[in-house]
Amino acid sequence: MSEGPWLVVGLGNPGPEYAGNRHNVGQMVLDELARRSGVSFSARSGGVLSRRPQAAVAEARLGTAPGGAPGPRVVLAKPTTFMNVSGGPVAGLARYYDVPAERVVMVHDELDIPFAEIRVKIGGGEGGHNGLRDTTRALGTKDYLRVRVGVGRPPGRQDAADYVLADFSKTERKDLPWLVDAAADAVEMVVVEGLERAQLTFHTRR
Repeated sequence: MSEGPWLVVGLGNPGPEYAGNRHNVGQMVLDELARRSGVSFSARSGGVLSRRPQAAVAEARLGTAPGGAPGPRVVLAKPTTFMNVSGGPVAGLARYYDVPAERVVMVHDELDIPFAEIRVKIGGGEGGHNGLRDTTRALGTKDYLRVRVGVGRPPGRQDAADYVLADFSKTERKDLPWLVDAAADAVEMVVVEGLERAQLTFHTRR
């Protein structure tokens, strides 16, 4: 697991009109990871994916390995396709960088987790998340890692799709920087220290 790069993907929809949506919290986390690493995203196309750019990509070292050495090499990616067709860019990048599914980390919003809580896992179902469903189809396996960022369930009878495609509420936005920062910590811990360590840390945090 220590050899080769990791692929860390933040799910979301492209365009400024979606940037503040709950559905785009995965891409917010990727922006934080890029900021920490001092790298910038650039569009990738040509031999990586297709003739048209389908992802914004940055290569970096993430976190700090034991002994103070730079952390593992990672490819940070934000698909520039819509959420429900995220799988093509993810699979294309995984092939290009020769990243196996067990080193693919998907960062995404999760309705079934209360707002501001974080869970990490490998494999399992997609819970109705179209970005994950398409990723599973494209990779041909469910056995990739997920950093699940809780956005909670919609209030009352609000439709779930409308809820995730709306911006965070005014109250939520006060805690959003903390949530994004904590989710970035979770990604770093998964990559540097492993899934079990991240689960012990974040599944007991409130």
